[in-house]
Amino acid sequence: MESPPELSQDSPREPILTLPGALTAYVLLLAVIHLRVLLPPDLEYWTIEVFGFIPQRYDSTPLAFAFPGGAGARIWTFFTYSLLHANLSHIGFNVLWLLPFGSALARRFGSLRFFTFMAVTAVAGALAHLVTHQHAIAPMIGASASVSGAMAAAIRFAFVRGSFLSFSRGDADAAARVPALSLVRAFRDPRVLGFLAVWFGVNIIFGIGSISIGADGGSVAWQAHIGGFLAGLVLFSLFDPIPRARADAADATFPDVPDRG
Repeated sequence: MESPPELSQDSPREPILTLPGALTAYVLLLAVIHLRVLLPPDLEYWTIEVFGFIPQRYDSTPLAFAFPGGAGARIWTFFTYSLLHANLSHIGFNVLWLLPFGSALARRFGSLRFFTFMAVTAVAGALAHLVTHQHAIAPMIGASASVSGAMAAAIRFAFVRGSFLSFSRGDADAAARVPALSLVRAFRDPRVLGFLAVWFGVNIIFGIGSISIGADGGSVAWQAHIGGFLAGLVLFSLFDPIPRARADAADATFPDVPDRG
């Protein structure tokens, strides 16, 4: 694997958690949209009905409930639900996980790829929720599916020497642009497997225990998390602009990478 370029002692080293522009814009967008909670209650809930993802919206039976937004909402809510949040703890939790994983991904992809990726993983999360919650009337909101997708994509390169979850790393941009593992090699890496086991374990616990979050007791849409995560893990290669490392070169780096699983 080609090592990141060496930095001279006089070269500035950007902190690893400095937010790139694309992620800063994404977080600001979430914050501005969340100002809708200042609206009168009826109007505030109307925004959830129009822009939240409601499985029953896709029922074709004659008795199906007519939700605000009409035919257009059947399309845009696959994306827009991910920009709405129930409360500050909900949005804060998602942003907290985006700081390390979203930062690395935004630096690696650039703005256009990053925003497209977040939209695609949001759609994947909505589809997973629709399949597992047919006819449900409760709206689903939150960026968790996209955040899960970003986490999944980031672990394709996060443990490689020089990346943001290894001790041997340079500046933030260099850490985000190390050659990634192929999907097959990722599944052979014990650190990736450990991360997957913990991540899926936590989400299964959420599902089995019907754990709620937030002051309003809204349940966790863990199936949407899994849908976004799997999409991010599998579709990463379609978005990644960095060439893959040769298998022999990549193998040579692994013994020196600390186990961060």
